Amino acid sequence: MSLRRKDPLSISSDDAAPDAEDYVLEGQVGFILRQASQRHATLFAARMGADTTPTQWAALAKLHEVGPTSQNLLGRLTAMDVATIKGVVDRLMKRGLVRSATDERDARRRLLTLSDAGRAFVEANFDAAHAVTRETLAPLAERERAMFVALLEKLK
Repeated sequence: MSLRRKDPLSISSDDAAPDAEDYVLEGQVGFILRQASQRHATLFAARMGADTTPTQWAALAKLHEVGPTSQNLLGRLTAMDVATIKGVVDRLMKRGLVRSATDERDARRRLLTLSDAGRAFVEANFDAAHAVTRETLAPLAERERAMFVALLEKLK
């Protein structure tokens, strides 16, 4: 049996359902996105080190950007569900990069902030984070990079 590579984009929503022979894993968007994500994760680990995950970096970078915020809002701002952001914050607190304090305006609320060590860590790693993005997008031409990011934004 030969592998027919039908362009997945050629199947429009009003076409008849494709048959099983039209399904080639390597042409499926999820498969390709996973491979691209794996490549990005490898580049991230090489630049940022094994001790910091992409989700931890996202939380640290967002806290640096927005300042003190609740864990719930930080999760929303970094596209993490409640359980994920809790685990991420717990690990960052154990590393001494994030601290939690009572909100001065509302004693019922806790706010997360970067510790001095957390702020220093983020600021020391901005260049590496930018390099990860550059290396991830390196196979694309300059014009394609902006287009690719814009298209990914539409898929969120």
